[in-house]
Parts: sequence; structure tokens; C-alpha cells
Amino acid sequence: MNLEEKVIALKEHQKKLKAYNHASSLLFYDASTSMPPGAAQSMSDTMGVISGEIYSLTVNPTFQTLLHDLYAQREMLDFQTRREVEELHLEQEKMKEVPKEEVIAMEEAQNLANYNWETAKKTNDFSVFAPHLEKLIAMKKRYATYINPGGDVYDTLLNEFERGMTKAQMDPFFDALRKNLVPLIKVVGEAAQPDTSFLAGPFDIAAQKALSDYVMDVMGIDKNRCILRETEHPFTIEFSKDDVRITTKYLEDDLTSNLFSVVHESGHGMYELSVDDALRFSVLGAGATTAIHESQSRLWENYIGRSLPFCKLIFPKVKELFPMQMEGVTAEDFYRAVNVAKPSLIRTDADELTYALHVMVRYELEKRIFAEELSVSDLPAEWNRLYKEYLGIDVPDDARGVLQDAHWAGGAFGYFPSYALGTAYSAQIYEAMRTAVDVDACCEKGDFAPVRQWLTEKIYRHGMLYTAEELIEMTCGAAFDPACYVTYLERKFSTLYAR
Repeated sequence: MNLEEKVIALKEHQKKLKAYNHASSLLFYDASTSMPPGAAQSMSDTMGVISGEIYSLTVNPTFQTLLHDLYAQREMLDFQTRREVEELHLEQEKMKEVPKEEVIAMEEAQNLANYNWETAKKTNDFSVFAPHLEKLIAMKKRYATYINPGGDVYDTLLNEFERGMTKAQMDPFFDALRKNLVPLIKVVGEAAQPDTSFLAGPFDIAAQKALSDYVMDVMGIDKNRCILRETEHPFTIEFSKDDVRITTKYLEDDLTSNLFSVVHESGHGMYELSVDDALRFSVLGAGATTAIHESQSRLWENYIGRSLPFCKLIFPKVKELFPMQMEGVTAEDFYRAVNVAKPSLIRTDADELTYALHVMVRYELEKRIFAEELSVSDLPAEWNRLYKEYLGIDVPDDARGVLQDAHWAGGAFGYFPSYALGTAYSAQIYEAMRTAVDVDACCEKGDFAPVRQWLTEKIYRHGMLYTAEELIEMTCGAAFDPACYVTYLERKFSTLYAR
């Protein structure tokens, strides 16, 4: 084949890979939202077969030869095709070192672990999940050894989610956050706290669903291409730029949990819905990295969603849906209540100021797990100890402690640090956006088209064409600076608690 024919073959191969990944994602989504409990094993078996097919498509000899040839000629390709070749070549070089049976077994184990995690959380019984977690940790250790023999296991897993991320980079990042935020948290904790009694509920679930629907409309989510469903742990999953699913969890005694979950997941969804059409069937047709993706969900959730102008925008609807709970409450009261800063149990419901400490707990535990300094049986007690040390609170049970997040059940070790890194990215991106877009005016008008357009131009449309570092430079005109995040928090919470 000549170069043009090889490129055509590459594009067709990507379409096939996309179709298999689409099917796999649909099954995962079904298992998380509507699968009957008794189907867990059969679903796991099916997912194992599909993962085996995806593996074969990635590493089969014919495709290896094609990719090897294109990689050698990559400087002759257009930018998008060259980036596709680089990404696929990197994945192929990694996966060909992993036995196929290991890939299949890992997929099956993750699906069973996820089902048993849900059961364990609902019954507050860590022992149900523990053996599955032990199995996944052992598998991830083997996987890291396959793809990076002799390398540090946890660094290898960190790199899977944010390329180039290592403990040597994340340790000083977290140390700086701890050094700067802990004193501010102490000052805020000693200040007079706003009234939050009106957020205690109960809040009718049907009315909460109406609020979710309203908020998605306000943000400008295209409901022809994005739907909202319920699950134990909120997440976003994209099958294509024309089919993005977001999920939430409704709690009768907590209005803000669902409200900000929907804003957060809609931020993820908007990213995927806005990837350039040219990347539709490409391996590059998704968010750049986990941290960049998180920067967008956190930007919408916190920098816009918890701002005073946004609270003023949505409060009339909140009051219409919950008139008894909001009687005598103003938009400013609502704003201060949804920004209350105090240590809490649940990461996804944490305030902006203490959020990074939740991530630090998980980061410290994961480092020690993969350094073999901690066993699975140690996790509940150590989790509780770190929550007491970092956040000063007692964990009453494992459901609200070590079992609260779904990530370990999916084998996503090394994922958590990207939450804090992405949140820090979003501060710098938000400041850059405000120089070009009057975000407050968008809130006042209830029209976020200028925000969506700016983010699409700067970030969304590019998919994985650029690295995280390149996107930050292109968007902000400067390299990543975590000081922007600290400055934002100090400014916001010093003002909120000034009186």
C-alpha cells in the first residue's frame, strides 16, 4: 500500500475500534443504571469477550505493521493523522506487552467488583467488596509491570490518567495546597457560619428532577444528544459527540448534592458534545486528559455554578419548586449557604476550600497500597484516621467512608490526583476566560452561549489533539501555575467570611 492507502486503512480501523468501544460503554452504562442484580456475572462475561476483541484489534499483526509503517512516516502526515498515529502507536506498544487473557480477566473482575461495591455500600459492609478490591490491586500491579517493567508501579498508574504525572510532581503540588489551605480552613472554621437550615429538606424528588432539567436548559445542554439518568455514583459517559449520558443521585434530605452533581456532570458532557466533527471517529475524539476534563466540570460547578450571579439566576426556580423550604430566604442567603466551608464526609459534596483534602486522603492511601505498606484490610481504619487528621471529622461508617467512591471498583487507581490537578487548572482557565467573556452578564441574562463558544474554541473542539500542557499554554497564554487556584480560594472565602 502507498501512504494514502495506509491512511485510509488507519481511518477505517479507528471506526471499528470506536464501534467496539461504543458497545462496551453501552454495556457499562446499562450495568450502572438499569441492570437487574442477578445479571452481574453474565454481564461480566460479555464485557470480557468484548474487551478481548478490542485488544485483538489493537495488537493484531496486520495493524501492528500498518501502524509501524505510518509511525515511521509520521512527519509526512497532516497534523490530525500524525497525532492519531502517535496515540495509537503508544497504546499498541503498551498493550502488546499485556497478555490477552489478563486484559479479559481484568475487565471481568472490574465489572464484578463494581456490582459488589454497590452492594457493599448499600449494606455498609466492606467485607463484600474487600476480596474484589484485593484482586483488582493485584491485577493492576501485574499490569504496571507488563507495560513498564522495572518502573515504579504507582507512577505507571498515574501516567495512565495524566501523561507524565508522577509522585515526584504531585507530592509538592499537594504539599503546597496543604501549606496554603489548612491555615485558611482554620480561619474560616472559626468564623461565624451562614445559615444552612433551609437546605436540610425534605426536598421532593420529582421537584428535584424538574430542577435538574431546568439547570441543564440554563447551561445550554443539547438534550437531543445528552440525557440524564440516576445511578449510585454520578458519572458522565460518552459514546459519541451525538450521544453523551450524564447521571446523578437524588437525596430527599439534600438539595445541593443533586444540583451541583448535575452542573458538574453537564460540564463534562458539554466538553464531549463540542469536540470537532473531524474527530468523530478518531481515537482523538474525546477530552484531552482526565485533569483537563475535570477542569471543565469543576469550572461549571464551582467557578460559575457557585457564583453569586448564577445563584441569583437559578434561585427564583429553586423558590418556585421548594416554596416552603425557601420561605424568607434570599438569593444571597442561598449563595452563602451553598458556599459554606466546613469539613465534611463526602468528597463529591465537599466545598471548594476543603475539597483537595479529600483527594489527598485517597492519594496517600493509593501510594501506600502500591508501595505494599498497606493491605486492603487496613483501608477502612486508615481512611478514618486520615479523615480525622486532615479534616478533623469522625467517619461514622464505611458507606460514608472508604466505600463512598466507585473508582477503585473500576480499577481506576491513580485517577484521584487528577481531580485536584483539574480543579487547579480550572482556576487559571476561568481567569483567562473572564478577560474575554463577561461571565456575570451571561448569568444575569441566563445566556451562556458566549461561555460555551469561548470554551469550545479554546478547549472542547480540540479533543486530544494537544497535551494538557499545550492546552493550558494556548488557552491561558502561560504555563500552569497552581498559585492561581490558591489565590482564587483565598479571595473568595476571605470575602465570604469577612463579616
